[in-house]
Amino acid sequence: MRIGLLTEGGYPYVGGEGGVWCDRLVRGLDRHEFDVYAFSTGQAQEDAGWVELPPQVQRVRTAPLWVAEEDGVVHGRRARRGFTEHYGELAAALCTAAEPGTAQKSGTAQRRGIAEKPGTAEADRFANALHGLAELARDEGGLVAALRSEQAVRALERACRAPGARRAAREARVPDLLTVADHLERALRPLSLDWYEEDGLGAVDLCHAASGGIAALPGLLARHFFGVPLVVTEYGVRLRTHYLTRPDASPAVRSLLAAFHGLLTAETYRAASYLVPGNAHARRWQERCGADRTKLRTIHPGLDATPFARVGEDRRPEDREKDEEREKQERQEKQEKQEKQEHAGPHTLVWLGRVEPAKDLVSLLHAFAEVRAAEPGTRLRIVGRPSGPEGEAYLGHCRALAAQLFPDEADGPHAVGRNPVSFEELGGPGAETTADVHAGGAVTVLSSVVEGFPVGLIEAMFCGRATVSTDVGAVVEVIGGTGLVVPPRNPRALAEACVSLLRDPERRARLGAAAHARALELFSVEQNVAAFRGLYLETVARTPVRRPVLDGAGDPQPFAAPAEAHVPGHWTEPTPRAVPTWAVETPEPVTETVR
Repeated sequence: MRIGLLTEGGYPYVGGEGGVWCDRLVRGLDRHEFDVYAFSTGQAQEDAGWVELPPQVQRVRTAPLWVAEEDGVVHGRRARRGFTEHYGELAAALCTAAEPGTAQKSGTAQRRGIAEKPGTAEADRFANALHGLAELARDEGGLVAALRSEQAVRALERACRAPGARRAAREARVPDLLTVADHLERALRPLSLDWYEEDGLGAVDLCHAASGGIAALPGLLARHFFGVPLVVTEYGVRLRTHYLTRPDASPAVRSLLAAFHGLLTAETYRAASYLVPGNAHARRWQERCGADRTKLRTIHPGLDATPFARVGEDRRPEDREKDEEREKQERQEKQEKQEKQEHAGPHTLVWLGRVEPAKDLVSLLHAFAEVRAAEPGTRLRIVGRPSGPEGEAYLGHCRALAAQLFPDEADGPHAVGRNPVSFEELGGPGAETTADVHAGGAVTVLSSVVEGFPVGLIEAMFCGRATVSTDVGAVVEVIGGTGLVVPPRNPRALAEACVSLLRDPERRARLGAAAHARALELFSVEQNVAAFRGLYLETVARTPVRRPVLDGAGDPQPFAAPAEAHVPGHWTEPTPRAVPTWAVETPEPVTETVR
């Protein structure tokens, strides 16, 4: 099978978002061929280069999203008129579509507090306009200049001032229109690429978008031009991210951009054969954003358990049956390692991740103050690097708070004291790898107020460590019954859970062994690859063969398929109709009696 893997800012670039799981997926499916179609997000990412690609990657085609190269295409009068028509229809769909989250909802949606998916009319209008622009770009060689032109801004302005436009759209001013037009130009750059040819995306058996949004747009066009089936993976729902961005923009800009991304997501969800959320949290968001429940297939991300195997085996019950010589050697190695780790020990709490406000280290420090009061010998290791300037400022605040809550302690007047809280970075002494960090503590703690899929918890589970976590994101789904879960922003509950595990080593061992078994069963690379292998086969098996219908003489029959089958839109999907009984029941023959 030949797979077209679509990425945005990820694989095959070094350090790209989602690049690790994409690389594991490609390497695991070594019997398939992969064509990678990747969008880069910056010059630094392109300068960093690619990861080492396996032989099953047959071709890589890239395009920058952060800059648009002039294509030198000059449109004639007919092409300009077609662009104005299609772009105007797309803009009209944005101005009249129900604003996500604030539109009129049905009674059920109002009671549940969820947003209804865009109306059928707006969705069809958007899809037809998008495909019309794609066909125009394919025929004319690109739309780079047209999307940047004054013609596009004026079409957007006419749509905002037209009768029926929403209030937020009608209030858009010239700076707002320029901002929205610039964003649309960036989002629609994939339309001008030369990927949509018979020897390009038309040659693959299946398109797999590694995320929603812009990354899935080439898959939509491959389905439109060639009927290639599309599978979309969303470990983080892009539409939700767009709802949370641009907080300082004007209401008109936020409304129009939310409408664009909402309609693009709705069209992606409609056209995709299957949608693959990485956890139940993402699945619920996809359903809120209009996904058909029958298309959803949850596949958890897969992690490589090999780096954590040695640590995880220390917690398995069968390790107690090892021979005395090996047991003695392991204890000696462990003791030597703990001597190198200044803060490691059986009364050590470990936190590992990116330092940022969403991780709520402030609550963790206040909780540790209560833990320290109950268990004076306990220490806390905070291992991680700040994420950007905001993370740097937050790290400084946490250091100051730790110094205030835990003044340096010393055994005597001439001894040097040390704070029970240490701030470290991964790669330092005693923290060379994440496995080393988890090995140096008794309990792993997660204190976040916002969390997607907690990879750090899964790493702790692979290491066989008991965990204490806040109930956010997919934490409960990951942990199951193998760890303690407390409400977020509740230092007292967090402290009580930590103390209970610190005082009960047997319970820690039981929970750690159960966590290790659960991680191997649900979150390994092997289960992830096997699930996608089955999904690929199921998708292709349900997709009609893309070849012309021939008559008895071998000539093509151009009208073998109904014309409406080639027109995108919800109205083309079959819907059950009530059939009158007179059309179903077998009529009785009418006979005339002869006398």
